[in-house]
Amino acid sequence: MVKICADSVCDLSEELKKRYDISVVPLYVNADGKTFKDGVDITQKDVFRHYRETGNLCATSAVNVEDFKNFFTEQLNGYDELVVITISSDFSGCFQNANIAAEDFPNVRVVDSRNLSTGEGLVAVSAAKLAQQGLSADEIVKKLDEIIPKVDASFFVANVEYLHKGGRCSSIAALGANLLKLKPCIEVRDGKMTVAKKYRGSIEKTIQNYVKDRLESVEADEDLIFITHTTSRQNTELAAAEIKKYKSFKEIDTTDAGCTVACHCGEDTLGILFIRK
Repeated sequence: MVKICADSVCDLSEELKKRYDISVVPLYVNADGKTFKDGVDITQKDVFRHYRETGNLCATSAVNVEDFKNFFTEQLNGYDELVVITISSDFSGCFQNANIAAEDFPNVRVVDSRNLSTGEGLVAVSAAKLAQQGLSADEIVKKLDEIIPKVDASFFVANVEYLHKGGRCSSIAALGANLLKLKPCIEVRDGKMTVAKKYRGSIEKTIQNYVKDRLESVEADEDLIFITHTTSRQNTELAAAEIKKYKSFKEIDTTDAGCTVACHCGEDTLGILFIRK
């Protein structure tokens, strides 16, 4: 039997992790000299509260080699092999550290998702479905090589304050974005983030235009789409309604973005993530 694992950046809900038997190893979140485990003793809301109270951003750090070794040992109990999905190697050292740890485990395969958040989650769910079909670890890895380039991951940032504070947006650009009410859409391409478009106007109008741009002319695998967010339930419900105008996904799963997305993108961030055909 093959067990599927991922790091905490996958942002999968507890229900999906249970349904597909996916175990998660947490990254670290650093806040003013204190270290926490992502999703274990710190959450998205804690990250935002810390920034509001101190004016300082939290930072994230990779799962270290020793943590991966302990995690592999624990997860192999009752399983023959592990397939471990990580955040893109361009964003974090998790992939590298997992590979170093896996040198001591001949039955562990590490896969670079080339993605983040539920883009990584889509890869993990795809792997879990293949494991349920009885494929070996090597067979699953080969199939994922075909799936990973088809993951469509993007999100828009309604408040560029976190991007600016974290050094990812200049002061002039941040000022212009705020004055013009611009909301950059960031998409993941080949493991890297790039600005795809900038939306102007209300969040409601932005959601409508964003969903249309991502789905209207795209052929999608209509099995699962994620709405991943750091925003209000009202906005996610609007996004779900807009998605239904363009595609008939069997499942629209709404998840809270974890600490990694929260630390870098801040509040009022929303994305839709799915797999293209």
